[in-house]
Amino acid sequence: MSIKKKVSATLAAGVIFSGSMFALTSEHSPLSITADEKRESNLEVDKKSPKNVIVMVGDGMGVGQMEIARLLESGKSGDLFMESLENVGMMRTYSDDNFVTDSGAAGTAIATGNKTYNGGIGVDAEGEEVDSILDLYQSEGKKVGVISTNTVTDATPAAFTASVSDRDGQEEIARQMLDQQYDVLLGGGADYFSPDNQEGNDLVEKFKSTGYEVVENESSLEESGTPDKLLGLFNDSYMSYKTDRDELNSEEPTLEAMTDKGLDVLSQDDDGFFLMVEGARIDHAAHAADATGVWQETMEFDRTVEQVVNWAEDRDDTMVVVLADHETMGMSATEPMDVEGLKDIEVSPEYIAQQLETDEETGTFSVDSVKQVFAEHADIELSDAEVDEFLTNVEDNDGEVYAEYRVGWEVGSIIADHYKVGAVSTDIRAESGTGGHTGNMVPVFATGAGSEDFEGVMDNTDIIELIANSAKYNNGKGPENSKGKGKDKGKGPNK
Repeated sequence: MSIKKKVSATLAAGVIFSGSMFALTSEHSPLSITADEKRESNLEVDKKSPKNVIVMVGDGMGVGQMEIARLLESGKSGDLFMESLENVGMMRTYSDDNFVTDSGAAGTAIATGNKTYNGGIGVDAEGEEVDSILDLYQSEGKKVGVISTNTVTDATPAAFTASVSDRDGQEEIARQMLDQQYDVLLGGGADYFSPDNQEGNDLVEKFKSTGYEVVENESSLEESGTPDKLLGLFNDSYMSYKTDRDELNSEEPTLEAMTDKGLDVLSQDDDGFFLMVEGARIDHAAHAADATGVWQETMEFDRTVEQVVNWAEDRDDTMVVVLADHETMGMSATEPMDVEGLKDIEVSPEYIAQQLETDEETGTFSVDSVKQVFAEHADIELSDAEVDEFLTNVEDNDGEVYAEYRVGWEVGSIIADHYKVGAVSTDIRAESGTGGHTGNMVPVFATGAGSEDFEGVMDNTDIIELIANSAKYNNGKGPENSKGKGKDKGKGPNK
């Protein structure tokens, strides 16, 4: 980040690293703890702090998305692996200016402990730059990285790695990533690094000149070995949906493959590392009320969680935190939901939207094309009235047809209605500044070193403190959360 020259004093938790141990205050103090202050404090460092921290974000993944994925994958008695993690809580997600957050404000709260306005990235509510937990790790000489199935410059990875007033500034985010020399950057978004979007400068070449290994597909990722620094850009935009990769003959790596490589690169450093892994397209599928896509994307994320936990299983120095940044579209597994019908759908609503043909006379999609495409890809026979409603919904107030992803939202809502998936309506989504996010609480799971306090109801600004905390009060109570509640842990009597 261009002006991040030291650890910010605005973090809620004052953190001091010392070998493999560090401490923090439980109050929301704007002050950092120095080494001398640490010695004079009432804190007792009585457990090993995590040398490695892996935060895994299922974007838009609420309980409803998890239930849909579980039911489609293995039926009513099945389980997701993430559900097996021993520490479980629920998290509120509101932003500074709305009870419903966007991913920028949500990511910023998780990464920095600061509430900000919707659209803000790595800044507080006044627009002032704040540092993230990733910055803290990097400032101590530890390796750091972010991985996403979105563009690597989009809201969630950007909240850990950049500071911009508006999340749309992905070109600036790419430049900040270069300036800060993060060790692993894997995802989509090659366009934002290209000369066309960088005033004629080829940012990828600049990364190479500073020592990065650069990869662009699954095979080059596999062949890259364990370089000191790794940049992988696997799509010009966001990475393809799991459901579409066969149709597109995609050469993109899976989230599991990217994460495996990220762990290989970062774990070379004996000092430890911080890694953020995002299953981003859970959210994108949910915006379209696409239960089939939610299933596939959530299962890929869950398999990656299992892979990471297995990697950390025999270690006593690694914390794994699994959470969502917010919930999208109020999705739910309703009683009449047609599970088998949803499992038969093989492509995303966005892919279906791309197959629609435009009527040159009307400037919108032809009626015959709409009927044919829905019948072929979703096994739905639309009436003339349903086609008319669809054609109305895919146009903006000026009569222009929306971009393909927005047309995909309308395709997905028709499919969801037909197969009885619980989701926010098209009308409510259209009135939503976030495209259908809700204020519903989201799940948090944690395991490994220092994860015991990830329990109960918490706020998204509590996450950085819980990650940073490795000390307990002498009275045996764990750190207070945003509600002033402590956890009865430790050896001493509770007071």
